[in-house]
Amino acid sequence: MDILLFNVTTAALMVLMFNSGLALVGQSTLGRRRIPWAAVGLTGLALAGVALQLCWSGAMGALDADPSKSGWWRVVTSVFLQNGGFGGAAWNIVTLAAVAAFADWFWGAPLTLGLFAAGILLPEQIDKLWGQTSHSTDPRNFAGSSGATYFLGATLAAALLLRGADENSGKAAGQGAEQGSHGEGASHGKAVRKNRLLALGVPVLGLAMWFAQENGHGLVSCYGFALGALAWAAFRTVLHPDRDLRQPPRTTVASLTGLIGRRSRSAG
Repeated sequence: MDILLFNVTTAALMVLMFNSGLALVGQSTLGRRRIPWAAVGLTGLALAGVALQLCWSGAMGALDADPSKSGWWRVVTSVFLQNGGFGGAAWNIVTLAAVAAFADWFWGAPLTLGLFAAGILLPEQIDKLWGQTSHSTDPRNFAGSSGATYFLGATLAAALLLRGADENSGKAAGQGAEQGSHGEGASHGKAVRKNRLLALGVPVLGLAMWFAQENGHGLVSCYGFALGALAWAAFRTVLHPDRDLRQPPRTTVASLTGLIGRRSRSAG
Protein backbone atom coordinates (compact mmCIF):
# COMPACT_ATOMS: atom_id res chain seq x y z
CA MET A 1 0.00 0.00 0.00
CA ASP A 2 2.85 2.40 0.84
CA ILE A 3 4.48 1.76 -2.53
CA LEU A 4 1.18 2.37 -4.34
CA LEU A 5 0.66 5.66 -2.49
CA PHE A 6 4.25 6.65 -3.23
CA ASN A 7 3.75 6.03 -6.95
CA VAL A 8 0.38 7.81 -7.04
CA THR A 9 1.64 10.97 -5.35
CA THR A 10 4.78 10.99 -7.48
CA ALA A 11 2.65 10.74 -10.63
CA ALA A 12 0.28 13.43 -9.34
CA LEU A 13 3.19 15.82 -8.85
CA MET A 14 4.31 15.22 -12.43
CA VAL A 15 0.77 15.89 -13.68
CA LEU A 16 0.85 19.29 -11.94
CA MET A 17 4.18 20.14 -13.57
CA PHE A 18 3.08 18.88 -16.98
CA ASN A 19 -0.04 21.05 -16.83
CA SER A 20 2.07 24.00 -15.67
CA GLY A 21 4.25 23.65 -18.76
CA LEU A 22 1.20 23.29 -20.97
CA ALA A 23 -0.34 26.43 -19.48
CA LEU A 24 2.91 28.35 -19.98
CA VAL A 25 3.29 27.67 -23.69
CA GLY A 26 -0.39 27.20 -24.58
CA GLN A 27 -1.83 23.89 -25.72
CA SER A 28 -3.17 25.37 -28.97
CA THR A 29 0.31 26.60 -29.97
CA LEU A 30 2.20 23.31 -29.78
CA GLY A 31 1.90 22.43 -33.45
CA ARG A 32 3.25 25.82 -34.53
CA ARG A 33 6.38 25.67 -32.41
CA ARG A 34 9.90 24.73 -33.48
CA ILE A 35 11.46 21.35 -32.83
CA PRO A 36 12.72 21.47 -29.20
CA TRP A 37 16.25 20.28 -29.92
CA ALA A 38 17.41 20.49 -26.31
CA ALA A 39 14.60 18.11 -25.35
CA VAL A 40 15.46 15.85 -28.28
CA GLY A 41 19.09 15.74 -27.14
CA LEU A 42 18.29 14.95 -23.49
CA THR A 43 15.78 12.28 -24.49
CA GLY A 44 18.30 10.81 -26.91
CA LEU A 45 20.87 10.55 -24.13
CA ALA A 46 18.35 8.76 -21.92
CA LEU A 47 17.50 6.33 -24.73
CA ALA A 48 21.21 5.78 -25.41
CA GLY A 49 21.69 4.99 -21.72
CA VAL A 50 18.98 2.34 -21.84
CA ALA A 51 20.48 0.89 -25.03
CA LEU A 52 23.89 0.76 -23.33
CA GLN A 53 22.38 -1.11 -20.38
CA LEU A 54 20.84 -3.66 -22.75
CA CYS A 55 24.11 -4.16 -24.61
CA TRP A 56 26.52 -4.05 -21.67
CA SER A 57 25.79 -5.91 -18.47
CA GLY A 58 28.41 -3.88 -16.59
CA ALA A 59 26.91 -0.49 -17.41
CA MET A 60 25.12 -0.04 -14.11
CA GLY A 61 28.14 -1.02 -12.05
CA ALA A 62 30.41 1.36 -13.94
CA LEU A 63 28.09 4.35 -14.26
CA ASP A 64 25.50 4.37 -11.47
CA ALA A 65 25.60 6.59 -8.36
CA ASP A 66 26.31 3.90 -5.78
CA PRO A 67 27.90 5.88 -2.90
CA SER A 68 30.16 2.94 -2.06
CA LYS A 69 31.95 3.34 -5.40
CA SER A 70 34.34 6.07 -6.48
CA GLY A 71 34.07 8.07 -9.68
CA TRP A 72 33.36 11.79 -10.17
CA TRP A 73 31.34 11.04 -13.31
CA ARG A 74 28.71 8.93 -11.57
CA VAL A 75 26.51 11.83 -10.49
CA VAL A 76 26.02 12.69 -14.19
CA THR A 77 26.08 9.32 -15.95
CA SER A 78 23.65 7.76 -13.46
CA VAL A 79 20.96 10.21 -14.60
CA PHE A 80 20.90 8.63 -18.05
CA LEU A 81 20.55 5.07 -16.75
CA GLN A 82 17.25 3.60 -15.61
CA ASN A 83 16.64 0.96 -12.94
CA GLY A 84 12.87 0.88 -12.53
CA GLY A 85 12.16 -1.91 -14.99
CA PHE A 86 10.39 -1.39 -18.31
CA GLY A 87 7.54 0.62 -16.83
CA GLY A 88 9.81 2.87 -14.80
CA ALA A 89 12.16 3.49 -17.69
CA ALA A 90 9.27 4.30 -20.04
CA TRP A 91 7.76 6.73 -17.51
CA ASN A 92 11.09 8.47 -16.93
CA ILE A 93 11.86 8.88 -20.62
CA VAL A 94 8.38 10.05 -21.64
CA THR A 95 8.19 12.58 -18.80
CA LEU A 96 11.72 13.81 -19.55
CA ALA A 97 10.78 14.36 -23.21
CA ALA A 98 7.60 16.27 -22.34
CA VAL A 99 9.03 18.43 -19.55
CA ALA A 100 12.20 19.23 -21.49
CA ALA A 101 10.13 20.24 -24.54
CA PHE A 102 8.04 22.67 -22.51
CA ALA A 103 11.20 24.03 -20.88
CA ASP A 104 12.93 24.42 -24.26
CA TRP A 105 10.00 26.36 -25.69
CA PHE A 106 9.74 28.64 -22.66
CA TRP A 107 13.26 29.01 -21.24
CA GLY A 108 15.15 28.42 -24.50
CA ALA A 109 17.67 25.65 -25.14
CA PRO A 110 20.74 27.05 -23.29
CA LEU A 111 18.83 27.84 -20.09
CA THR A 112 16.96 24.54 -20.26
CA LEU A 113 20.22 22.61 -20.40
CA GLY A 114 21.60 24.73 -17.57
CA LEU A 115 18.57 24.12 -15.37
CA PHE A 116 18.67 20.40 -16.10
CA ALA A 117 22.35 20.32 -15.16
CA ALA A 118 21.46 22.18 -11.96
CA GLY A 119 18.89 19.47 -11.27
CA ILE A 120 21.69 16.92 -11.44
CA LEU A 121 24.31 18.76 -9.42
CA LEU A 122 22.55 21.08 -6.95
CA PRO A 123 20.24 18.87 -4.84
CA GLU A 124 23.10 17.03 -3.14
CA GLN A 125 24.86 20.30 -2.37
CA ILE A 126 21.68 21.87 -0.98
CA ASP A 127 21.10 18.77 1.16
CA LYS A 128 24.53 19.30 2.67
CA LEU A 129 23.59 22.85 3.62
CA TRP A 130 20.56 21.46 5.47
CA GLY A 131 22.73 18.90 7.21
CA GLN A 132 21.39 15.93 5.24
CA THR A 133 24.72 14.41 4.32
CA SER A 134 23.78 10.74 4.48
CA HIS A 135 23.61 8.90 1.16
CA SER A 136 20.77 6.54 0.39
CA THR A 137 21.71 2.88 0.31
CA ASP A 138 18.57 1.95 -1.64
CA PRO A 139 19.72 0.67 -5.09
CA ARG A 140 16.59 2.22 -6.63
CA ASN A 141 18.17 5.62 -6.03
CA PHE A 142 21.44 4.81 -7.74
CA ALA A 143 20.19 5.67 -11.23
CA GLY A 144 17.33 7.36 -13.05
CA SER A 145 16.45 10.67 -14.72
CA SER A 146 13.36 11.39 -12.63
CA GLY A 147 15.08 13.65 -10.07
CA ALA A 148 16.48 16.03 -12.69
CA THR A 149 13.21 15.90 -14.62
CA TYR A 150 11.13 16.86 -11.58
CA PHE A 151 13.60 19.63 -10.77
CA LEU A 152 13.26 21.02 -14.32
CA GLY A 153 9.48 20.64 -14.28
CA ALA A 154 9.22 22.63 -11.06
CA THR A 155 11.03 25.56 -12.69
CA LEU A 156 8.09 25.76 -15.12
CA ALA A 157 5.63 25.94 -12.23
CA ALA A 158 7.57 28.84 -10.70
CA ALA A 159 7.62 30.65 -14.04
CA LEU A 160 3.88 30.11 -14.46
CA LEU A 161 3.19 31.60 -11.04
CA LEU A 162 5.43 34.65 -11.48
CA ARG A 163 4.56 35.28 -15.12
CA GLY A 164 0.87 35.19 -14.24
CA ALA A 165 1.44 37.66 -11.42
CA ASP A 166 3.25 40.02 -13.80
CA GLU A 167 0.51 39.76 -16.42
CA ASN A 168 -2.18 40.33 -13.82
CA SER A 169 -0.36 43.45 -12.56
CA GLY A 170 -0.07 44.76 -16.09
CA LYS A 171 -3.72 44.19 -16.72
CA ALA A 172 -4.67 45.94 -13.50
CA ALA A 173 -2.54 48.93 -14.50
CA GLY A 174 -4.47 49.25 -17.75
CA GLN A 175 -7.87 48.51 -16.29
CA GLY A 176 -9.14 52.04 -16.91
CA ALA A 177 -8.75 51.55 -20.66
CA GLU A 178 -10.55 48.22 -20.70
CA GLN A 179 -13.94 48.99 -19.22
CA GLY A 180 -15.63 47.74 -22.38
CA SER A 181 -14.12 44.26 -22.12
CA HIS A 182 -15.34 43.27 -18.65
CA GLY A 183 -16.23 39.71 -19.68
CA GLU A 184 -12.85 39.13 -21.28
CA GLY A 185 -11.07 40.58 -18.25
CA ALA A 186 -13.02 38.37 -15.87
CA SER A 187 -12.19 35.30 -17.96
CA HIS A 188 -8.51 36.24 -17.99
CA GLY A 189 -8.52 36.78 -14.24
CA LYS A 190 -10.11 33.39 -13.68
CA ALA A 191 -7.46 31.72 -15.84
CA VAL A 192 -4.68 33.51 -13.95
CA ARG A 193 -6.09 32.36 -10.60
CA LYS A 194 -6.40 28.80 -11.88
CA ASN A 195 -2.80 28.81 -13.10
CA ARG A 196 -1.62 30.32 -9.83
CA LEU A 197 -3.22 27.49 -7.86
CA LEU A 198 -1.80 24.95 -10.30
CA ALA A 199 1.71 26.36 -9.92
CA LEU A 200 1.53 26.64 -6.12
CA GLY A 201 0.38 23.03 -5.97
CA VAL A 202 3.86 21.88 -7.01
CA PRO A 203 5.86 23.05 -3.95
CA VAL A 204 2.93 22.37 -1.60
CA LEU A 205 2.51 18.78 -2.75
CA GLY A 206 6.30 18.39 -2.95
CA LEU A 207 6.77 19.38 0.68
CA ALA A 208 3.88 17.17 1.77
CA MET A 209 5.41 14.21 -0.05
CA TRP A 210 8.78 14.82 1.55
CA PHE A 211 7.51 15.13 5.11
CA ALA A 212 4.93 12.32 4.84
CA GLN A 213 6.86 9.83 2.69
CA GLU A 214 10.44 11.11 2.54
CA ASN A 215 9.81 11.14 -1.20
CA GLY A 216 12.86 12.74 -2.79
CA HIS A 217 10.89 13.78 -5.87
CA GLY A 218 9.00 16.23 -3.70
CA LEU A 219 12.13 17.75 -2.20
CA VAL A 220 13.96 18.26 -5.50
CA SER A 221 10.78 19.82 -6.90
CA CYS A 222 10.93 22.44 -4.15
CA TYR A 223 14.56 23.12 -5.03
CA GLY A 224 13.63 23.44 -8.70
CA PHE A 225 10.75 25.76 -7.89
CA ALA A 226 13.09 28.07 -5.98
CA LEU A 227 15.67 28.10 -8.79
CA GLY A 228 12.93 28.64 -11.36
CA ALA A 229 11.81 31.75 -9.47
CA LEU A 230 15.39 33.05 -9.50
CA ALA A 231 15.76 32.24 -13.21
CA TRP A 232 12.55 34.13 -14.02
CA ALA A 233 13.73 37.16 -12.04
CA ALA A 234 17.13 37.10 -13.76
CA PHE A 235 16.17 36.30 -17.35
CA ARG A 236 12.55 37.34 -17.88
CA THR A 237 13.54 40.38 -19.94
CA VAL A 238 15.43 38.23 -22.46
CA LEU A 239 13.03 35.30 -22.71
CA HIS A 240 11.02 35.02 -25.93
CA PRO A 241 8.64 32.08 -25.49
CA ASP A 242 6.27 33.42 -28.18
CA ARG A 243 8.91 33.97 -30.86
CA ASP A 244 7.76 30.88 -32.77
CA LEU A 245 4.25 32.33 -32.99
CA ARG A 246 5.41 35.72 -34.33
CA GLN A 247 8.10 34.30 -36.63
CA PRO A 248 6.99 30.78 -37.62
CA PRO A 249 9.97 28.40 -37.94
CA ARG A 250 10.62 26.57 -41.18
CA THR A 251 10.09 23.19 -39.51
CA THR A 252 7.38 22.99 -36.86
CA VAL A 253 6.14 20.16 -34.67
CA ALA A 254 3.02 19.87 -36.84
CA SER A 255 4.92 19.79 -40.13
CA LEU A 256 7.36 17.17 -38.84
CA THR A 257 4.52 15.03 -37.49
CA GLY A 258 2.71 15.30 -40.80
CA LEU A 259 5.86 14.33 -42.74
CA ILE A 260 6.40 11.27 -40.56
CA GLY A 261 2.74 10.32 -40.97
CA ARG A 262 2.90 10.56 -44.77
CA ARG A 263 6.08 8.48 -44.93
CA SER A 264 4.53 5.84 -42.68
CA ARG A 265 1.46 5.59 -44.92
CA SER A 266 3.66 5.40 -48.02
CA ALA A 267 5.74 2.63 -46.49
CA GLY A 268 2.56 0.73 -45.60
